[in-house]
Amino acid sequence: MRHVFVFIEVLGAEGGIQSYIQDVLSAYASLPKAEADVFLLRDSQAAPNPLRHCRQLRFHYFKSTRPMLGRVRLTVALMSCLMRYRPEHVFCGHINLAVMVNRLCRWLKLPYTVLTYGKEVWDPLPPAEQAALAAAERFWTISRYSRDLACQANQIDPGQARLLPCVVDGRQFMPGTAPDALVAQYSLKESLVLMTVARLWSGDPYKGVDMTIRALPQILQVFSNVKYLVIGRGDDQPRLAQLAEDLGVAERVIFAGFVPTAALADHYRLADVYVMPSREGFGIVYLEAMACGVPVISGDSDGSAEPLQDGRLGWQVSYRDADAIAQACIEALKGEDSRCQGDWLRQETLNRFSASALAARLTELLSETD
Repeated sequence: MRHVFVFIEVLGAEGGIQSYIQDVLSAYASLPKAEADVFLLRDSQAAPNPLRHCRQLRFHYFKSTRPMLGRVRLTVALMSCLMRYRPEHVFCGHINLAVMVNRLCRWLKLPYTVLTYGKEVWDPLPPAEQAALAAAERFWTISRYSRDLACQANQIDPGQARLLPCVVDGRQFMPGTAPDALVAQYSLKESLVLMTVARLWSGDPYKGVDMTIRALPQILQVFSNVKYLVIGRGDDQPRLAQLAEDLGVAERVIFAGFVPTAALADHYRLADVYVMPSREGFGIVYLEAMACGVPVISGDSDGSAEPLQDGRLGWQVSYRDADAIAQACIEALKGEDSRCQGDWLRQETLNRFSASALAARLTELLSETD
């Protein structure tokens, strides 16, 4: 199999999409007879690349101080690659690259698939991007929720979509004892801990951090030793801190700031409950928490239905209902529900969302492109 992948950025930033793409490429590299060129618009050769030594993958970097120049260079190099090698299939890694990929593939009569993730395709796209998505042989997405919104907003046949869900590394994310240093750092001794990992960006206020803060007064009436650890950074933090101050719970809310991926597992081990009543395309963080044996609370009308297996593994609540969030947190903190059994949560999560499961699903999808 010879394929081409084209992405905007995979290595130079940390985030759910970047982690997901790296997992997909790693699964691809594990397949027999797989061979691909990977084009990266905003990554440089100096960026840490855990897949650098995969012989099946050849990386091409086009980061430039002049964004338009980088895009021109990528387009020329991609065209040259497609003309020279005539790959079996091209995988466009972002809707913002789809118009360029569509034009090249249409000219060279090559099939292509567009990878989608979440909000970038939930609303009507500009006409050119919409046409490029419709012209793709397939589009892959991470959840039923993202598929349905993309199809409804852009008049795409749902039969054109295929699901390729996120996964979690069970070797990195596993149950364990919370490190004493972190307990001391965040003053969590003898506390019950709610935790969220999210970007605190004012442009995306629906991560549920504000509503969880609003739920704290009710939770504290039942569990007076609760603290809320918020991991992430962004320009919305001052608003959230002020909200906690206004509600009289500022001393119960801890803003930890950015935590690198390598340190996340130890932070999950601090938590008694992971809570993020949000609007997610999927929500890798739910998988990470459950792989660490931590009960989870999510929104009830988004892509989190997949990792929570339609509520079988956690609580799904209205993401703008502080009362419902408070009640779910109280139930989870009591620890009496089967959804609080850490070993079971971990096993059920890994059964469906492990690296081996991703490789098997990717094999199925690639067989459709033959």
